[in-house]
Amino acid sequence: MKNRNDNLKRVIVDFKKLTPEILALLVEKYPDGYDEDQIVSFRNAKNEIIEAVEVTTSDTKYLVKVSTKLAVTMENYDEDDYEDFDGADPEAVQDPEIEIADEDVEDDID
Repeated sequence: MKNRNDNLKRVIVDFKKLTPEILALLVEKYPDGYDEDQIVSFRNAKNEIIEAVEVTTSDTKYLVKVSTKLAVTMENYDEDDYEDFDGADPEAVQDPEIEIADEDVEDDID
């Protein structure tokens, strides 16, 4: 028996190419964020290991690369932030401001 997802177009999406439409699908599917068991790992054409979360539309399976920026953007998602943009505009989703914890900062004290 053939899986209905076998005929879907597969698209790998980096944060820089994330559109409001795909972001909305992610937030809808993972309203509380994603867990380790929802992350898929695979090797890309350069043989690099990629970790991603999956969302599917009627014709496309998107594998969105996991990153801190993605997690923060999903956490702070507000549909109203994107109402003035085309749903397919990757420039609509801006890099979030990520706070660096004190223990992550190394002091250069001589």
